[in-house]
Amino acid sequence: MSDSGDKQDLGQAPLIEHLIELRSRLLRAVVAILVIFLGLYPFANEIYTFVAQPLMALLPEGSQMIATEVASPFLAPFKLTLVVAVFVAIPYVLHQAWAFVAPGLYDNEKALALPILASSVGLFYAGAAFAYYAVFPLLFQFFTQTGPENVAVMTDINQYLNFVLKLFFAFGVAFEIPIATFLLIASGATTVESLSKKRPYVILGCFVVGMLLTPPDVISQSLLAVPMYLLYEVGILFGRLVRHRRRKASETNDEAPERDEP
Repeated sequence: MSDSGDKQDLGQAPLIEHLIELRSRLLRAVVAILVIFLGLYPFANEIYTFVAQPLMALLPEGSQMIATEVASPFLAPFKLTLVVAVFVAIPYVLHQAWAFVAPGLYDNEKALALPILASSVGLFYAGAAFAYYAVFPLLFQFFTQTGPENVAVMTDINQYLNFVLKLFFAFGVAFEIPIATFLLIASGATTVESLSKKRPYVILGCFVVGMLLTPPDVISQSLLAVPMYLLYEVGILFGRLVRHRRRKASETNDEAPERDEP
């Protein structure tokens, strides 16, 4: 009985160690987000003004943003600052996740996973930047100029925040398409030829996803769907490059002369 009990304790020990390490990594990530949030909170109103600038710059003369709820002047900047803190802390949070799973990976998996992880973060940031600098000006210009002349455009700050956060998330996720496409090809789940033949369905799917993730207007849908399809093509291009390198490496190995045994 004592031997079996000792074996059970030895089996549970690694699990407990992993759980303790996981808790430690999660606490570090949460602390990092809180520290960044506390550092940014004194500038919460300035951060909100920066995010609202694409709309405020296009509002008709005499119009302004309004708060229709009592707590909105406090809660909207607070919520945005917390989201920005998470946004800024993403590299550190992913680093903690990487440090937790990396010991269990093979060297070739580490060599592939680390660039993919870094590229995913960069592409998510690129998607959010594209939404802010390219999409918002076009979108808000359309919205502010198509309304009736006798309707004053004064957007609620909380509704505006929910609107832009949804777009930030949608474009950030959409810019991950090259990574997803590359992984599908690299893992052998599909081929470049198969993905190329599915282009008509992908175009349709991009517009359906754009309709679901963006506000109900054609402009928002198109501004998300078109980049999604272009990024899909980028993923196929990288897949072709990977396939070409694998074939070249395979041919090189086949052509290498065999050493004579002594």
